[in-house]
Amino acid sequence: MSEDPAILLPVELFVLLVAVATAVALIARRAALPYSVALVLAGLALAFLVPVRGVEVTPELILAVLLPGLVFEAAYKIDALELRRIFNIVAVLAAPGVLLTAGIVAVVVHLVTGLDPALAFVLGAIISATDPVAVVTLFKRLGVPARLATTVEAESLLNDGTGVVLFAIAIGAVTSPIDPGQAMVSFVATVVFSTLIGLAAGAVVRWLMGRVDDPLLIVMLSVVAAYGTYLVADRFHESGIIATVVVGIMIGSGRRLAPMTEEARHALDIVWEFVAFLLTALVFLLVGLAISPDLLVATVPVIATAFVAITIARAIVIYGLIGAGERLLPGASLIPVSYLHVMFWSGLRGAVAVALALALPTDIPQRDLLTGAVYGVVLVTLLVQGTTAAWVVRHSGVPTGQPEEPVAP
Repeated sequence: MSEDPAILLPVELFVLLVAVATAVALIARRAALPYSVALVLAGLALAFLVPVRGVEVTPELILAVLLPGLVFEAAYKIDALELRRIFNIVAVLAAPGVLLTAGIVAVVVHLVTGLDPALAFVLGAIISATDPVAVVTLFKRLGVPARLATTVEAESLLNDGTGVVLFAIAIGAVTSPIDPGQAMVSFVATVVFSTLIGLAAGAVVRWLMGRVDDPLLIVMLSVVAAYGTYLVADRFHESGIIATVVVGIMIGSGRRLAPMTEEARHALDIVWEFVAFLLTALVFLLVGLAISPDLLVATVPVIATAFVAITIARAIVIYGLIGAGERLLPGASLIPVSYLHVMFWSGLRGAVAVALALALPTDIPQRDLLTGAVYGVVLVTLLVQGTTAAWVVRHSGVPTGQPEEPVAP
């Protein structure tokens, strides 16, 4: 019986990527190298060693298969109680912070490289969201205060959703001019309605989980919640990512509050940790097959300019919006200056930016340049900031190896 090569190729590629991800994880652990950094280097090496062609990485694959699982897992494990205390800070980072970053990148890249303003804004929207995967593990190992760790994780979690909404608006602006006021109304409306969808889905799933004692059924409910919520929101032309983030937070907090067995909680933790590992690996390794090293070299000027732009934008957002802004408000500051230094240096770009780059429409002008620039920025932030984050934490004055000081809710 002969096999159809067209059917076998994706299967063989999937097995190869999983095998490479496993090998990279083993090597990274022995070399004390952040896994995300090792993985992105492996993805780059694959472009040299395994020039696979004929595998189409579609936007639907990225947005409907990879991203929902990644953001649900991050939302599921967030510290909901700590998030409630710092929500105002995180909201500023995730909404005004994302818009400001995208705008600064667009202006700087357009002025320095001459890239069309609409395309420069698309680039800014893609790399506006942070993804500090490489430093989150470091935080746990060093024992940084819970508030700092939650702020960094929650910012990434919430700005994934707003970044994807901004990405969709930016793509629309490429094909037809859009009024800034109209774009802002669309942005706010999408965030609000997507949140409502997530709240409704989360309430239903938490109610069902409270009446099921089978760990396998509870895990299946969580999978349906993660991907079903995304699909429902997308069907109503809202943000599936924001809806999935909300339902993930609700289920994550519910697993500690609902009458769920320890076995069920353990099953949820293990399954979603594996799913996140697998999806992150696939995102970074797929990009190694989708982008040629020659393209990275050709886009060095845009990569360098965009990296400088996001660094400037990050400083303005962290030290301006958060640092100075919070201190103008009455009451004690929740974010010490030492935290600001770590937050600034933790603004890495990662899986979500890569996924959005791969999800760019095939007919968008200068798609290769945009994709190469995004991957280059991700590579630079991981190599520069991901490998030096431990040094920054140790020299910033942040206490390590100690529990967070108690704060009244």
